Amino acid sequence: MRKLIWTAGLCFLLGTLSVTAQDIFGKWKTIDDETGKEKSIVEIYEKGGKVYGKVVEILNKEKLDARCEKCKGDKKDQPILGMVIIDGLKKDGSEYSGGDILDPNKGKEYRCKIWVDEDDPDKLNVRGYVTFLYRTQNWYRVK
Repeated sequence: MRKLIWTAGLCFLLGTLSVTAQDIFGKWKTIDDETGKEKSIVEIYEKGGKVYGKVVEILNKEKLDARCEKCKGDKKDQPILGMVIIDGLKKDGSEYSGGDILDPNKGKEYRCKIWVDEDDPDKLNVRGYVTFLYRTQNWYRVK
């Protein structure tokens, strides 16, 4: 009987860890899909039932003081470090969508959808849309 309870407990724990591994929340390393270079660390978090992502570290030391020069509105000329670049996503099945993502280098906002890769729980697919056109980046979990 003890063995059965212990086995059931172990299965529950492993199942919990598996669900946690599929979680989008936490820190992710962004990769420039045009150059292949590491750009930043973005922390994805939930607030008020919506999902946001904030730049918490810039990996290129020459760009530590970079500002969003091409942005419009209240983000114009603001520091990229600390900036919220993913705004207002909501859970939709295994994906999060319905919000926006900002490319601070281009100053453009896109509709956004993110999801954890089925084959690699440490890879996040980040897709930005303009009408029917889209671009997908892969971000990697920071451990």
